[in-house]
Amino acid sequence: MANIALDKTMEENRRPHRSSSLWMDAWRQVRRNRFAIVGLGILGVLIVVAVFAPWVSPHDPNAHDMAMGIQAPSREHLLGTDELGRDLLSRLIYGARVSLTVGLIVVGIAGTIGVTLGAISGYYGGWIDEIIMRLVDVIYAFPFLVLAIAVVAILEESSLTNTMIVLGCVSWIGYARLVRGQVLTLREMDYVNAARVLGARDGRIIFRHILPNCLGVVIVQATFGVAGAILAASALSYLGLGAQPPTAEWGAMLSNAKKYMRHHPVLAIAPGVAIMVTVLAINFVGDALRDALDPRLRG
Repeated sequence: MANIALDKTMEENRRPHRSSSLWMDAWRQVRRNRFAIVGLGILGVLIVVAVFAPWVSPHDPNAHDMAMGIQAPSREHLLGTDELGRDLLSRLIYGARVSLTVGLIVVGIAGTIGVTLGAISGYYGGWIDEIIMRLVDVIYAFPFLVLAIAVVAILEESSLTNTMIVLGCVSWIGYARLVRGQVLTLREMDYVNAARVLGARDGRIIFRHILPNCLGVVIVQATFGVAGAILAASALSYLGLGAQPPTAEWGAMLSNAKKYMRHHPVLAIAPGVAIMVTVLAINFVGDALRDALDPRLRG
């Protein structure tokens, strides 16, 4: 019996031990967070609604009937209608599509610019680092929303496309500083020095060996960036500098509803709640990812 037990032990020792990856560990950590599960559930519903808006929406969001203006919730219009007789629920559904698109595009632009400049700044250092970081400091000197409003106002035409481009171009600085700090540490690691000795070019070292190890913190930053972009786009639309009529966008809907707050508050409450719930869900997921991907915060 002792020999059989010894043979089993040796056999188990010869088998390769399966080590879970960082991402599997992070996913297990996220699944333990109830707020993250709630956030993922809400985001899942929003994504499905946004993708299948033409089939989910009960009415055309831009079809107006002046005779049906400012109607209370009814069986035909579950949330009522706005001042032009447009179905409020349909406009909320299409607004989810617009807001999520804005968030993703803004984060894509900001992440691409910020990660690239941050990696170059941290890897090369010297005068390149000085120029990029001084540019970051100059942009940081202005309040984010004020700078975005100023740039959008300078443009000849206020549109959702211009809003996304401007927000992406003024929000990259957070990614740049974050990635630069990571690269300053990673560039001195042994595997990076080994790649240099083997003759790897700088571009290959940055994009193949360094940036993949920054991916965790970038994902967390991008998660919060989506929420910030949705809020900023809604604020610009509220001021008339973002989405233009008849685009169904939550901020623009809030701006149009301010005249009817006293007599028909659901026009403002519905898009306001939609913005709040979406941003809260994204923040829940971002908090969970931060805890799961940062070894110092893991339980």
